Amino acid sequence: MFRRILIAIAVVSVAMLATSCTQETSNTNANTNTATTKAPDNSEITTTNENGVKTETRTFKNNPRVSKVVVTTKNGQKTVKVYSPNGEEREVKSDPEKALSATGDAIADSAGWVKDKGTEAGEKTVDVSKQAVDKTKEGAKTVKEGGEAVVNKAADTTKTVANKTKSGAQTVVNKTAEGAKKTGNTLKKVIP
Repeated sequence: MFRRILIAIAVVSVAMLATSCTQETSNTNANTNTATTKAPDNSEITTTNENGVKTETRTFKNNPRVSKVVVTTKNGQKTVKVYSPNGEEREVKSDPEKALSATGDAIADSAGWVKDKGTEAGEKTVDVSKQAVDKTKEGAKTVKEGGEAVVNKAADTTKTVANKTKSGAQTVVNKTAEGAKKTGNTLKKVIP
């Protein structure tokens, strides 16, 4: 008989415990609201309100420096935590409102994460290459313009030389004809 009473008490205790857990879960669910929205820089923000604590989690889909930002508001106080893709966590003290709208790179900079030197070198290489291409184009234009100027100058010089040669040849012809006339006149005087 004593065994039956103990079993009955155990069954009633388990039933009360199960009912208690179900009610607590229902109350927790009743106090939790969740919403998800799109955000800039290929990210989305999930907002939850649970028992007066607002948690806004911004998840970046493909940022190499930041995986997520969590802004927690409790009793009017905001805390911002930034997580890197490898799981490193840092708390950001400055301007928590911007954490939900700034670019991933700006957030990583405020967290103190240094940009990958390889990426910076690649970006600088692209910039320098673009500058070199621009300078080469400018140089090619200058050479082309200079080449055209040389061609034009050579053509002008050739025309000048041709004109002077023609003029000189004409003078030679005229002088030769004049000399021939004088020679003919002189011969006429010498030979009567």
